[in-house]
Amino acid sequence: MSPQKLPPPSSPHRSRAPSDNAPRAPTQLRASPRASHLRASRTRPQAGISLPAELGFPHRCGAARGTPVLTRHRGPPANRSGEQSPAPRSRCARPPRGPERRPAQPHPHPGALPPPPRTPLADPPGAPLGAAHARGSGQSGAGTMAGGEQRGAPGGPERVALKKEIGLLSACAIIIGNIIGSGIFISPKGVLEHTGSVGLALIIWVLGGGVAALGSLCYAELGVTIPKSGGDYSYVTEIFGGLAGFLLLWSAVLIMYPTSLAVISLTFSNYVLQPVFPNCIPPYNASRILSMVCLLLLTWVNSSSVRWATRIQDIFTAGKLLALALIITVGFIQIFKGNYEELTPSKAFNFWMTPSVGHLALAFLQGSFAFSGWNFLNYVTEELVDPRRNLPRAIFISIPLVTFVYTFTNIAYFTAMSPQELLSSNAVAVTFGEKLLGYFSWVMPVSVALSTFGGINGYLFTSSRLCFSGAREGHLPSLLAMIHVKYCTPIPALLVCCLATLIIMLVGDTYTLINYVSFINYLCYGVTIIGLIVLRWKKPKIFRPIKVNLLIPITYLAFWAFLLVFSLYSEPVVCGVGLIIILTGVPVFFLGVYWRNKPKCVNRLIESVTCWGQKLCFVVYPQGGAAEEPAAHCHLPASDKSPRK
Repeated sequence: MSPQKLPPPSSPHRSRAPSDNAPRAPTQLRASPRASHLRASRTRPQAGISLPAELGFPHRCGAARGTPVLTRHRGPPANRSGEQSPAPRSRCARPPRGPERRPAQPHPHPGALPPPPRTPLADPPGAPLGAAHARGSGQSGAGTMAGGEQRGAPGGPERVALKKEIGLLSACAIIIGNIIGSGIFISPKGVLEHTGSVGLALIIWVLGGGVAALGSLCYAELGVTIPKSGGDYSYVTEIFGGLAGFLLLWSAVLIMYPTSLAVISLTFSNYVLQPVFPNCIPPYNASRILSMVCLLLLTWVNSSSVRWATRIQDIFTAGKLLALALIITVGFIQIFKGNYEELTPSKAFNFWMTPSVGHLALAFLQGSFAFSGWNFLNYVTEELVDPRRNLPRAIFISIPLVTFVYTFTNIAYFTAMSPQELLSSNAVAVTFGEKLLGYFSWVMPVSVALSTFGGINGYLFTSSRLCFSGAREGHLPSLLAMIHVKYCTPIPALLVCCLATLIIMLVGDTYTLINYVSFINYLCYGVTIIGLIVLRWKKPKIFRPIKVNLLIPITYLAFWAFLLVFSLYSEPVVCGVGLIIILTGVPVFFLGVYWRNKPKCVNRLIESVTCWGQKLCFVVYPQGGAAEEPAAHCHLPASDKSPRK
C-alpha cells in the first residue's frame, strides 16, 4: 500500500471536526515493526525523518521533501458538540477517502491551544539549549509528568513518562534513609566537644530535630503548592527567577551532591574492608575501587527500574533502623541495670569547659547537618503516588522518628562510655559494640556499611532528579531531561551524577570539599524558605493544600541567620570559598542559558551530541499529560513558560 499524503491543515492550532455524515473510524494501516515504534510529531522534527513542507518544517536528511508523517492516533475524533465519538483506536491513522475535507473547528476551550506531542529525538538546528523541549511541553514543568506508561485518554496511546511508584512507605524510606547515614554511627562527638557537657549535647540533638521539623513543614507547603520535582531548585526558580535557581543548581551539580556521594561511598568501602584489614587502614586503591564498584552498581539499578531502587531504599533503611534499635535496646538494658551515672543531672550538666556562643553555634551546626536530607523527598514529587497527601504524611512520620532515634542512640552511647571515651573514639558505634556486644560486635561495622549503601542509593536517586528538572527548565543540556523509552528512568541524568562523583573520587580531596558543601547546603535551605514568604506576598490567592503559620518559617529563619552569622565569623575561609563556588555559575548562566543567539556551529554541535546521546541511551522526552489537579499548580504568565532567563 503506497503511503498517503496528509492534507495541509487549515490552521496549525485548530482541531478537525467530522463532516455532516456519521463519524467514521480512521482506516487502519499495517505498519512495519520499525514504523510502529515511531512517534512522529507534527510540530517537532525528528532526526532522520522528514516532515511535510506544507506544515512549514525544514527538510531533514534521510527522506525526500514532502514525505508523509506517521502519527499515533491520540483518541477518537470529536463530534460537533465537542464530545468523543466511540470510534476504535488506531495506531497509525490517515484521512478519510474522498474529495471532502473535514471543516475546521475551534478547540473545545476557546483561546486555549491544543498541547503538541512531546516525543522529539533532538532539538531543531539553531534552537537554544533545552528550548525545544520547553516549547514542546507547553508549560514550565508543573504537572507535566504523568505516572508510568499510561494511556493518555480512554482509547489513547501509551505514554512514555516517569512512573508514579513511590508510595507512603517508600517516601518515608527516602527521607529516613537520606537523613540517617554514617554520622550517627561514627562521630556524634562533634556536638559533645563543642557543648562541654552530656546534658547540653542531648538538648542540641533535640533542638536539631525541632529545627529540621520546622524546615520540613515549610517544604511540605512548597511541595504541594509547586508540585514539581527538583526540590529547592524548582522552588527558587519559580519564585526568584532563573539566575537564582541556576546558581543553586550549579553548586549542587558541580560539587554538593557529587562530594556527598563520594564521601558516603568511601565510608562504605572502609567499613566493608575493615574485617579484611583489622589492624590498619584499608589501602587507598582498594577503598577507591570498591567505592566505584558500589556506585556503578547502584547507577545500573536506578537506570533499570524505579521500583528496584525504591525497594533497595526500603530494605536498607529498615536495616539501619534495626541496627539503631539494637543500640537503643542495649542502652535501655544498661539503664535498667543501673549503669546511667553519666545521665544523672549532677553529672550530665557538669561542664568540663564553658561553651561560648560561638561554640554553641558550631554544636548546633553539627547537629543540624546530621539531620540533612529531610528535604530530599521534594526532589521526586512527580514520582509520588498522590503527592498532596503522601508528601506531608511522610514528612510528619519521618522527622519525629529520626529525632527520637538520634536522641536515644546518644543516650545509649553514654550508658556504655564516658564523655572522654566517646571523644577519643573514631567510630562510636564500633566502640559501643566492642564494649557491650561481645561476639556480636561485628554487627556494628556491618550496620554502618548497610547504612551507607542505602545512603548512596538515596543520594543517587534524588540528585539525578535534580539534573532532570534543571534540564527541563533549559538550565542544563536537554539530553538530561529525557527518559528511557522502556524503563522510564532518567538514564542521562544518572550517568552525569555517577561520572561527576567518580571524577571527585579520583582527583578531589573529598574530606576538604565536604566543609564547603555543608555551608552551601545550609545556605540553600534558608534561601528556599525565604522564598516561601515571598510567594505568600507575591501570590496570596494561589491554591495551597497545606498552609503553615508564618511563625514557622520566621522561627526557622531566625535559627538559620544565627548559625550563618557565626559560621561566617568562625570559619571565614570555608564560607568564602563556598560563596566563590556559587558565584562561578554567573558567567556560565549568561553564556549557556541567557545567550540565545549562539553561532550555528554551536547549535549544530549541541544537536549532534543530543542525537548521539539519545541513540546511545535510547531515551526520549517524557510525554506530558494533564495535571491531576490543575488548580494546585503555580500558574505563571505566558512569558514565564519558556526556558527561564
